[in-house]
Amino acid sequence: MVERPVAIVTGASRGIGKGIAKELASLGFDLVVNYFDFTSEGKPDESKALQTQKKIKDLGAACEILRGDISSAADRKSLVALAKSKFGRCDMLVNNAGVAPSKRMDLLEATEESFDRVLGINLKGPYFLTQKVANWMIEQKKANPDRALRIVSTGSISSYTSSPARGEYCVSKAGISMMTKLYADRLAEYGIGVFEISPGIIATDMTSVVKDKYDKLIAEGLTPIKRWGQPEDIAKVVGAIAEGRLDFSTGQVINVDGGFHLRRL
Repeated sequence: MVERPVAIVTGASRGIGKGIAKELASLGFDLVVNYFDFTSEGKPDESKALQTQKKIKDLGAACEILRGDISSAADRKSLVALAKSKFGRCDMLVNNAGVAPSKRMDLLEATEESFDRVLGINLKGPYFLTQKVANWMIEQKKANPDRALRIVSTGSISSYTSSPARGEYCVSKAGISMMTKLYADRLAEYGIGVFEISPGIIATDMTSVVKDKYDKLIAEGLTPIKRWGQPEDIAKVVGAIAEGRLDFSTGQVINVDGGFHLRRL
């Protein structure tokens, strides 16, 4: 099998995930890219995933793409099976796939259907994908003790910032924070580092629907650094983790938010 390190990145056809995948490719990783895109008509769409695959290959890396719903046990199994069959290893897992509520609704009116969808994709999916990959990583570590293995999850400032119009999203990201602590604790004995990236206001498809609102808030000083974050800002931090620069900091939450977390007066 391959000698180059391999990363699985979920939700990597666009936005933050695409930025992370490209950064890892530039650092010498081969990639398995998960995506679950739809056209405006609601049909499966692989166009963005194919574009991402091409950019990764242009960087000299191998790249496999696989459509899959991360909340589905069968799709998670297929994703790991692809990495095993094509590369025979996984050195890094990046849990990045995530969704906002289909419709923002007040906390007093929000539906169980929306809660189940958001929690399934944003928390249950990463929780059990991490379980599956972690067990595989333990096997790899026993066979190759010198191999560096790491897990990163994309959290959010919403894990501690109240947004009553999208409570299910906030709850899902708070869960990611605890998930990171749990897996960091459990996997430390195997030398597997586990990290959470906590993005602030990042320019992606998800935030494009509230661009005017955040333009105004940033201009008024919501964040000390008065600009939108870019996917590349997140990718650089994941790259630092991938290079081993934070290996003694397992369980750490790394804020990439323009200073939002400072809670200024």
